[in-house]
Amino acid sequence: MSTPAKHKEGAPRYYKCAILTISTSKYWNKQKSEVEIGDLSGEIAKEIVSNNGHEVVYYDILPDDRMKINEGMTKALSSNAGFIITTGGTGLTKRDVTIEVVSELLEKELQGFGELFRRKSYEDIGTASILSRAIAGVKRQKAVFCLPGSPSAVRLALTDIIMPEIAHIMKHVQE
Repeated sequence: MSTPAKHKEGAPRYYKCAILTISTSKYWNKQKSEVEIGDLSGEIAKEIVSNNGHEVVYYDILPDDRMKINEGMTKALSSNAGFIITTGGTGLTKRDVTIEVVSELLEKELQGFGELFRRKSYEDIGTASILSRAIAGVKRQKAVFCLPGSPSAVRLALTDIIMPEIAHIMKHVQE
């Protein structure tokens, strides 16, 4: 058995997940009770997480606002989710503050996640991958992953990185 396989040995395979979409426009669509919110990235995240046998137990759409993101993260951390996925708010504009808010909450950061995500993104989008501020870390024995809001970024991160390693990550996070 290879070393990576040994590390995953004995870890539960399925976990509960919270998903937060951070987008002011989608938040206002939700507030207006419009039928179509258009949260493609959130839908992709829910689909991939569920298709991998995990259960989405909490989902919300938040505006690009420090206080609202903090409140959303507090709710997600208080839920019975073992891991949290955020999409959006990772860009370079003034309103993109997801990374700043979540970084302040993390007890530990998983630097390798952002590095690997940017490397894999480079294969798809070239040097534009330097604009990606994807991060991951740990808070209260829960894994937290902050992803860019583009559907392709969410698909890449979940399919190629998070889902293959979530059992291994959770095994260590919950020790």
